[in-house]
Amino acid sequence: MSRVYNFSAGPAMLPQAVLEQAREEMLDWQGSGMSVMEMSHRGKEYMSIASKAEADLRELMGIGDNYAVLFMQGGASSQFAAVPMNLLRGKNTADYLNTGAWSKKAIAEAKRYCAVNVAGSSEADKFSSVPSQDELQLQSDAAYVHYTPNETIGGVEFPYLPETGNVPLVADMSSTILSRPIDVSKFGVIYAGAQKNIGPAGLVVVIVRKDLMGDVLEATPTMFNYQVQADNDSMYNTPPTYSWYLAGLVFAWLKDLGGLEKMAEINQRKANKLYTAIDNSGFYANPVDPACRSWMNVPFTLANPELDGVFLEEAKLQGLTSLKGHRSVGGMRASIYNAMPEAGVDALVAFMADFEQQHG
Repeated sequence: MSRVYNFSAGPAMLPQAVLEQAREEMLDWQGSGMSVMEMSHRGKEYMSIASKAEADLRELMGIGDNYAVLFMQGGASSQFAAVPMNLLRGKNTADYLNTGAWSKKAIAEAKRYCAVNVAGSSEADKFSSVPSQDELQLQSDAAYVHYTPNETIGGVEFPYLPETGNVPLVADMSSTILSRPIDVSKFGVIYAGAQKNIGPAGLVVVIVRKDLMGDVLEATPTMFNYQVQADNDSMYNTPPTYSWYLAGLVFAWLKDLGGLEKMAEINQRKANKLYTAIDNSGFYANPVDPACRSWMNVPFTLANPELDGVFLEEAKLQGLTSLKGHRSVGGMRASIYNAMPEAGVDALVAFMADFEQQHG
């Protein structure tokens, strides 16, 4: 079997050990005689899978009992609407930080439900940085402050945690969750699509402070109501059972690895290797302010854009796939999430050096 190094921004690589375990359990999960895909979500077998996944995630991230952990459907984009529906709580305005494509989508959706104050933006510099804390124009009466810690498309990352006082902080952590330790207690809501660092697409994990639940907009769909989901253990309807199961395997893999502290060491080392290769070259360039560079998504351009196609073709021959940049940005993008082994980054760096020698 020959597996490639898949640098896709999502759906992304899964740890090989997780895939191998899923293969072993595909037809018969632990003597049950069933695949997890065939199990009733109400049965004792699946209930044990679900409860262990939540317990492992809570342990990994240090999630307190004052937070609910929800395994929902619809991906992170569904939360662009669910957040204002659940968190406005009688208020009519919310603060948003605009740092890229996903922030803009969240802002556009929120405007359907409330007045949006763009409290900080880096659009003027083409989203190559993030606004500093001092630049934020936050409202004391905002229902919440929403931001995207890492912009997957632009490869821009917040190097700091925004201070919002008593206003709940909401984060779309789709690209950064589980990549390093975070202090969950600083957030009102954390949500993350699964297909980058958690598991297969279709699942979204929502971590919400319990005191923020229960006061929703009148027209909120039942499926988007955090209180309903919490009261039903994320099983108001049939959840995405197999995605939840695979997420649980990823959580267990992270624990076996040594937890998020160890994962952070690996991720920082991977990112440093790739950025060093880019910075030491006159052939490649990264457009992002070095202080705001993403650990997870590394965009770069070639000195001669006419070589982009050749670069991608030759990279694929070397087993390095999905390096084409987003259509709105162009160039290349290497997404190096948790499951990307360090050897994959080493292989990319070596290929880039060889390609520069041949074409530079």
